Amino acid sequence: MSSVLQTSTAAPARSTNLAMAILALAMGGVGIGVTEFTMMGLLPEVEQGLGVSTPEAGHLISAYALGGGGAPLLAAVGAKLPRKHLALGLMVFFTVANLASFLAPDYGTMLVSRFAAGLPHGAFFGVAAVIAASLVPPTRRGWAISMVMAGLSISNVVGVPFATWMGQTYGWRLLFILVGLIGLLTIGLVWKFVPFHEAHPDASIRRELGALKRLQVWLAILIGIVGFGGFFATYTYIAHTMTMVAGIPSSLIPLVVALYGLGMVAGNIVGGRIADRSVMGTLYKVLPGIAVALVVYAVAVQWPWSAFVMVFVVGASGSMLIPALQTRLLDASPDAPSLASSLNHAALNVANALGAFLGGLVIALGWGYTAPALVGAVLALLGLGVAITSGLLERKRPLAA
Repeated sequence: MSSVLQTSTAAPARSTNLAMAILALAMGGVGIGVTEFTMMGLLPEVEQGLGVSTPEAGHLISAYALGGGGAPLLAAVGAKLPRKHLALGLMVFFTVANLASFLAPDYGTMLVSRFAAGLPHGAFFGVAAVIAASLVPPTRRGWAISMVMAGLSISNVVGVPFATWMGQTYGWRLLFILVGLIGLLTIGLVWKFVPFHEAHPDASIRRELGALKRLQVWLAILIGIVGFGGFFATYTYIAHTMTMVAGIPSSLIPLVVALYGLGMVAGNIVGGRIADRSVMGTLYKVLPGIAVALVVYAVAVQWPWSAFVMVFVVGASGSMLIPALQTRLLDASPDAPSLASSLNHAALNVANALGAFLGGLVIALGWGYTAPALVGAVLALLGLGVAITSGLLERKRPLAA
């Protein structure tokens, strides 16, 4: 491990303290997941409430995603701050921005507030992953990171369905009040349970940006963009696939989403465990596994019972990739961990856009609603090719210890 992580790591935390610290960081992921994904299910209510068209309402989701692209910059700017303080500052910003969305009087203001709410997204996950990794021995980093990332997965199982129901029943703006409350809870938990460590004396914006000079960092980012793009190509059009191909009633779509979320939780946990054994080995196994799962999914969605099973499998296989990618970026840039970690989430945002675009393209070409899954399988195999290239280059020039 790097000197940066070593100097900020005290003796391994006691199990109770460790659990509460990771819970505090994961709670931030719950809030982020709720505000990001619930908007997709409340678009009709948003359109009516703001008096805008469907594409205009969709721009609110795009604005949030664009804000998330600022993660590396925020991580670099906050390099000199103690990581606990950076996490607190990002969550305060996130909470205030969501409360501003609740108060936004018109579409233009809402657009700005949604962009602002997205800004801390990736940076918070990045610093949270670094904090979690610093609390455990190097052999448990993958597990610790996966537990923090589990907050995002759990939000899709519990938080998003609840927030969607609440918004449909009592008003869509209450979503932002709920997220604000989760943000306040996260701030309190992080303040109380996450240990304080001084920032590394050599930390600086320039040092963090130095991560961008490393080829292995860019290869890890490319693995995330291409390899995970297939996950989003499938997820984006899952409602249409389930209703129009599998013949599942639209009333059961919340169950489909919940199964996907449960798969993500399971995959995240398993992915963290196997990443602790071998990061590159995990990438070599999971990426072809995603490709196989997506091909089987494209066939299995012809029948409702097998569609339900494969929704869970696809969610699990895709999320297994995240802890290994996060750990790989930390290994590839040990002296700039905050920026490197945040880059993973910037890559996933690009993967989201890439997968949704390519999936929509093949549907527009008339290839059907199972075609995005086949596109996803090709992307996963391309991601495997990038991973193999990265591994071969590492044999010639090992990563810095």
